[in-house]
Amino acid sequence: MSNLLLTNSLTRKKEIFKPINPKKISLYACGPTVYDSPHVGNARSLVVFDVLYRILKVLYKSNVTYVRNITDVDDKIIEASHKNKMSIEEITKKITNIFHENCKSLNCLKPSIEPKATEHIKGMIEMTTSLISKGFAYENQGHVYFSVNSFKDYGKLSNKNLDELKAGSRIEISDLKKNPVDFVLWKPSKNEDPGWESPWGRGRPGWHLECSVMSEKYLGKNFDIHGGGLDLIFPHHENEIAQSCCNNNTKNFANYWVHNGFVTINNEKMSKSIGNIITISEAVKKYSGQVVRLALLSAHYSQPLDWNDELLKSQQSILDKWYSLYSEKKEDTFDIDKILLDDLNTPGYIAKIHELYNDATKGDEEKKSKFNKACKLIGLFNISKKDWESSKKSKISVSENYISKKIEERTKAKNSGNFVLADKIREELLSKGIIIEDQKEKTIWKVK
Repeated sequence: MSNLLLTNSLTRKKEIFKPINPKKISLYACGPTVYDSPHVGNARSLVVFDVLYRILKVLYKSNVTYVRNITDVDDKIIEASHKNKMSIEEITKKITNIFHENCKSLNCLKPSIEPKATEHIKGMIEMTTSLISKGFAYENQGHVYFSVNSFKDYGKLSNKNLDELKAGSRIEISDLKKNPVDFVLWKPSKNEDPGWESPWGRGRPGWHLECSVMSEKYLGKNFDIHGGGLDLIFPHHENEIAQSCCNNNTKNFANYWVHNGFVTINNEKMSKSIGNIITISEAVKKYSGQVVRLALLSAHYSQPLDWNDELLKSQQSILDKWYSLYSEKKEDTFDIDKILLDDLNTPGYIAKIHELYNDATKGDEEKKSKFNKACKLIGLFNISKKDWESSKKSKISVSENYISKKIEERTKAKNSGNFVLADKIREELLSKGIIIEDQKEKTIWKVK
């Protein structure tokens, strides 16, 4: 078996992946907080860890457990509920459904387990109680905080020391804390907000606690890989490590930490707080799930990716070309190229697919088979060629009846010798994304 190399954020080095148990691979990726429609920045994590999951499934067969949580209790959800005048249940159900539709459109495999935070409150209360009893946490007026000074390795993942961690930088400011960098494990809830009875009164869990409890339940106290976006390193993942290692008396929480870079627009991070987002639903409606997926894989996962129409149009053109060699054959075995095993080098792997395509166009059936397998391995070619062409037609801004009439007008113009008008109609259709081709008997059209 070839070695899989991953850049481990914990050591800041590229390392050979050595699982705790080759017959029980464990992967946890932070899922959505379901308060608003997921955007393309969120889609990058989805697609990156879907590719990693696919690779692990090939390398280790069916011995892979992939857990991706849903955070359905959070301050942002409460704010969205009040703002939209919807109940918590209505808004979380609506956004969760949109999220699942997005996953399907991007051809992301379903995780092995998709736990919801609200289904694991009992475990969160138990972990909080345990951390207090062991001296790692304290209660103050219904709030429970983790004492950061009690964990000597705090800051190791983010490469920060306690002197650098000042309140106000993604850290909640509160006079109830003994130390400004301490973080909340449990907080009181207002009567109208979601809450659960606990030893410290009616309240709800802190965000960081949720992932620690859910990952431990399904993957154990120490597991292989934890993933998420670069913005989760601090404080979210740093805090997960602290509370889990202290509670379980373990040296490690996850052995490998993998983080994807930001999606930017005009070199500025795509973010709901900034307001420069493009939702996944908008992106796949304008182009298609496969185009969006290929665009997200066009840069190395650890690097920033700038989102623009030129990028999407180029991926559309690539897939148009590749679909000329599409095979209906269902693939059940895959060979993973060493390029892809080298820290999920998808840009290098896509270049390899281009080479296979060029060889396959010369009539090499073996290369055509390899080409199709290579595309399907990274989640492409999930629809037939016929459906691909239909999906393109559904995205054009004019009706087929309009196109037929324009072609008829052009034919009349050509027959009467008015080639200036004929060329004008061709350009008009081209501006709307329609290419026309004159054949012996008739003129046909296709989507650009």
